[in-house]
Amino acid sequence: MSIYSVDKLITEARRLAREYRQATGKTLPITGEISINDAIRLLDMQAATDIGSSFDAVLMHQGKELKVQIKGRAIVNDRRSGHRLGQLKLEQDWDAVVLVIMDSDFETQEIYLAEREKITESINKSKNKRGSISVARFKIIGERLWSAENGIGNETSGSHTDY
Repeated sequence: MSIYSVDKLITEARRLAREYRQATGKTLPITGEISINDAIRLLDMQAATDIGSSFDAVLMHQGKELKVQIKGRAIVNDRRSGHRLGQLKLEQDWDAVVLVIMDSDFETQEIYLAEREKITESINKSKNKRGSISVARFKIIGERLWSAENGIGNETSGSHTDY
């Protein structure tokens, strides 16, 4: 067992990513790991046990067990449009995608969930062959599960109380 806790390591990773962006103007490719850690912790999910799995965690949602891919985006410049999720592998086994939205300090601000059917329908309508979707579209088709302001299941908009 390591002498470092995962939470402490993630806190340090956030600090390093923030300082690196400030020094270079570039983003370290670490948002995925921070997103996975935060989503599992904040939504009380079970991490996938198989490293090569097609999903990152299992989430109990509205009485169903969902295999979820976890994606993250650090929104550094709100004025820039076109933020997109990474490619979704539609041929693999998963039920939903959890999107973790972070601020410029790599702190989680919101977490959304969209089930596979809605994502696939949205990608097919856009005729996007790469299997990616914009953050804005994901927010429209998904539901907000968590926010920094309200926590889990206490959202003021929509029906997110039956988490």
